[in-house]
Order: sequence, then structure tokens, then C-alpha cells
Amino acid sequence: MSKRLFGTDGVRGRANSYPMTAEMALKLGAAAGEFFRSDGRNGHRVVIGKDTRRSGYMLETALTAGLTSTGMNVLLLGPVPTPAVGYLTRSMRADLGIMISASHNPYQDNGIKFFGPDGFKLSDAAEDRIEAIVAGAPPLAEPERIGSARRIDDGRGRYVEYVKTTFPGRGALGGLKVVIDCAHGAAYRAAPEALWELGAEVVAMGTAPNGFNINAGCGSTHPEACAERVLAEGADLGITLDGDADRVMIVDETGAVADGDQIMALFAARWAAEGRLNENVLVATVMSNLGLERYLGGHGIRLERTPVGDRYVVEAMRRGGWNLGGEQSGHIVMTDFATTGDGLIAGLQFLGEMARTGRRASELVHSFDRVPQLLKNVRYGAGKEPLGAPEVQAVIATQEARLNGCGRLVIRKSGTEPLVRVMAECTDEALLAAVVGEIVAEIEARF
Repeated sequence: MSKRLFGTDGVRGRANSYPMTAEMALKLGAAAGEFFRSDGRNGHRVVIGKDTRRSGYMLETALTAGLTSTGMNVLLLGPVPTPAVGYLTRSMRADLGIMISASHNPYQDNGIKFFGPDGFKLSDAAEDRIEAIVAGAPPLAEPERIGSARRIDDGRGRYVEYVKTTFPGRGALGGLKVVIDCAHGAAYRAAPEALWELGAEVVAMGTAPNGFNINAGCGSTHPEACAERVLAEGADLGITLDGDADRVMIVDETGAVADGDQIMALFAARWAAEGRLNENVLVATVMSNLGLERYLGGHGIRLERTPVGDRYVVEAMRRGGWNLGGEQSGHIVMTDFATTGDGLIAGLQFLGEMARTGRRASELVHSFDRVPQLLKNVRYGAGKEPLGAPEVQAVIATQEARLNGCGRLVIRKSGTEPLVRVMAECTDEALLAAVVGEIVAEIEARF
């Protein structure tokens, strides 16, 4: 193969185009089966979940064929959140977990994420090994060793029951009116069920998936829809998830939106005060706002930065033994509760803080003032390497020098789309716009 299959979050692309084809899904299933059956034993099991995209049926079937052809036994969960797959992989003693989802992307895209038996996403080394097997020809099982496949009807219920145990005090949501936006995605049933069973008055939206409306004008990438509903309903809080429910944005009763940085600031300060924040460290990516870093420093908390991608946040947390991390985009990782970002659990922790303090959401969502930040995405053609061009590098160096002492610049290629993301922070907003504009213009002019 000419390029690496795996990006920052599994394999992802446009459905029915390389690499998101039924043929590639079959090969990935067979390769993963070979990787996890290297001891030659039968009886290995894999759980597969998916979100609500129409292409999920095609990929689920192809993955199942590939896995069973190498002797793996497949347990099909149907539509469940990504964190449910991580949880159920461990709970059901599976050797492998697979989530079919392109997260916050539109329905035209899809993806395949792999989880190890510990419920954590696979390492780069494991993904490289699977990719190498895909490039070859995985040996197929003898007829008597072909695996089986069956539907698991209570996977969602198991996850909901577990999620409820993470909330401090059952029934404590009585009297709170909560809007939950499920983005017509994987949590369209699990999230409203969990909130209702904990006693909240639930206003559910984004709960009518048709295979094509996932993330369309709703969910964590479009929190304005949830904000409008919160105001219309007079709700106490809005919780808006993305298509696979591993991200969350919080909307207070005034319609103001809090991103992942504000949520992490609240949790980190509370956990540190209670002695629950391991080594007083919060892990976040290079995209998290400078205001967050300054706020944490004022509370004696160190911010450990990683490359963009929740997998890198989790890897750093595991290496350091830290228990709280996440991304500005809304991945909130609490390894005391889950092995990956879990939007529903994060929402419940926020509600728990409201219940504990008796304070309104608007009093909790703004822990710090953001340093002005500007992010622009530049799309480039297939096979191009825009950041390697000397002219682009020269412009970047010039703009970095302009920001020296008053801000910072982060430029990276997306791991899931053909985009260059240009982000800068600066207290001088005119300078901020000029710096980002110069870099974007140079990339657009050449690529």
C-alpha cells in the first residue's frame, strides 16, 4: 500500500472509497483476527459497535466476514457509543473491540477504530502490525475453526447501567430539566435513558437517525441548535454529543456554550481541591487555550500538552499515571471511569457538580477568560505535502517571530481529513488575524 491506513483515530475516509470500502473492511477484519489469534487457539471474541450511518451496515458485515474467516467469534452490539465499546470489550472479556464510526464527520464518511482487551485504543505499534498483515495474505481458518457471529441485545443496557454508577447520588437530578442533543448518532437511545433513569426531566433532540442525518446541523459541532432548545424549553442545562458520543459541549441556561477547555478547568480544580487529581496534572493537547494553562497554574495544577488526538492524551495519561485529560473539542477522558472520551459521563459529572453545589450552570461553565484564538482549516489535494514546501515553511517562521512573547502558533495536518489546521493565539486580535491570514494565503496559493 502506498500510504498508511491508520490515522490519529483508526482508519477513516469517505464511504465506498478507499480505504472505507467493504473490501478493505474485510481485509482489516481478517488482519485483526490474525493479529489477535497468533496463539492459534479458537474461542477468541470481538465486540463490534457502530453509529447510525447507512454505510455502517456494509462495513459491519464485511468486518464480520473477515474476522470469522480467521476464527474470531463476533458479538454485534448495534448502535452504541464509542466509550461503550471500550467498556464492553473489557466487561465481556473480549480480545478485541471495534467501533464503526467517523465521530463528528458527516454521514458520507465512516471509520473503523480498534480497542485492545483492556478497553483502550490500540497502540501505533499494534496498528502497524495489523496494517502489515493487511498488505500480505492472512491465513484463513480451517472449516471447523471458522468463527461465529451473533447479536447482543443488552449491550446498550449494560452500558447505561454502568454510566449511572459514575454519577454521585442516584436520583439527585430530580428537578433539573436537561436538553440532550444526541446528534442523530450512536447515543440516541442510551443518553436520554440514562438521564431519565437518574431523575432528570429530559428534553431529547437528535434522536431520529435515518442513516444520513448524523451530525447534520446538530450535536457538539453545532451546539447552537442545543442552545436554542435550552432557551425555548427554559432548561437548566444542555448536553450536546457528537455522532459517536465521545465528545461533549455543555450549554448553560442562558444558551452560552462551554467547550472542552472550560469543562476540564472545572473538573481539574474540583478534583485537585478534593485530592483526586493524580499529581495535580491535567493532560490536554497543543490546541487547548493558553487561558486554560494560566488558570491551572494559578491553582497549582500542571498542564501536560500532547499532539492532537484523544489517543495521544490517553497514552500520556497512562504513561504518567494521570487520571484527567481531554481536548478543547470536547473529548473529556476520566480514566477513573472510562478508557476513552465519554461525553455522557462528562455531562453527568457536570450535573453532579450542579447538584453538589446548588449552583446554576452559568456559574460553573466559565472558569477562565480565553486568550483570543483563531483556527482556520485549509484543504489540499491528494498526494500533496503542503507543510514541506520551503515557501510555506518560510512564511510560518516569519509569523512565529511576529508572535514571539505575545502568543503561540500551532500548525498541523489533520489525521482524519486532507486539511492543514492553522491555529494561533494572541492577546492582540489584529495581529492574530494577520498571522493566520498570511499562512493560510500562502498554503492556498500553492496547494
